[in-house]
Amino acid sequence: MIELEGLPELVDPVLIAAFEGWNDAGEASSGALGHLERAWKATPLVALDPEDYYDFQVTRPIVELTDGQSRSITWPTTRLSVARPPGVERDVVLLRGIEPNMRWRSFCEEIVLLCQELGVELAVILGALLNDSPHTRPVPIVGAATDPGLARQIHLELTRYEGPTGIVGVLQQALGTAGLRAVSLWASVPHYVAQPPNPKATLALLRRAEDLLDIPMPLGDLPEEARAWEHGVDELASQDSEVAEYVRELEERKDAADLPEASGDAIAAEFERYLRRRDHGGEG
Repeated sequence: MIELEGLPELVDPVLIAAFEGWNDAGEASSGALGHLERAWKATPLVALDPEDYYDFQVTRPIVELTDGQSRSITWPTTRLSVARPPGVERDVVLLRGIEPNMRWRSFCEEIVLLCQELGVELAVILGALLNDSPHTRPVPIVGAATDPGLARQIHLELTRYEGPTGIVGVLQQALGTAGLRAVSLWASVPHYVAQPPNPKATLALLRRAEDLLDIPMPLGDLPEEARAWEHGVDELASQDSEVAEYVRELEERKDAADLPEASGDAIAAEFERYLRRRDHGGEG
């Protein structure tokens, strides 16, 4: 267990979390956390002791040259940092980690304790999964919430998945059991282009988190990177007739399943983002 003394007193903090590994198709969710850490210049808070949760033969430490000669070891772990987004009167705790290899319940208990010590009452956990969604359409975002009213408020399409789960599902339940509100947001990554990075899925997760938290997300170059990614996949698909035909089938299936009101909801959400960014003086 880590020492809790010395943690700062935060203002109405919310938690945004993501984990590398099984929950992170295309590295879309961990990419979102890394993007926020850099854009908001997050200040490190604390790191969990990796000895308790990681099998180093499975999740190996990384050796690096720090000055061209000296070697340093970076151990796989889960780290928390804090940021105050520009123009926002609350703090955001960023949790970026690697799915642990063991002691998941103790791992989640430690994170819950940290959230309680920091005053976090709402957590947003990001994930990404492989799916048969076409890369040419908006990235579907589904999720789960410990508070059904919150899910309705943000028009969250609830997942009906049943089966093996990862640390995202386990942590969300642990947070809810402890009395904290927790929402998981899952981006669907096309299974035929699963290799990272996937800036389009990362962008979709950040926009959905913005809708939920009413905090403008710094998008930076992500919109341009998402368009370039989609264009690159278009070119690759056009070189293989079977892949191109498969993508067309997915598009037809997706378009047939989308209800007319879904487009209206998307337009309304985009307009609300525009107003939010204008009011906060944020980027477009």
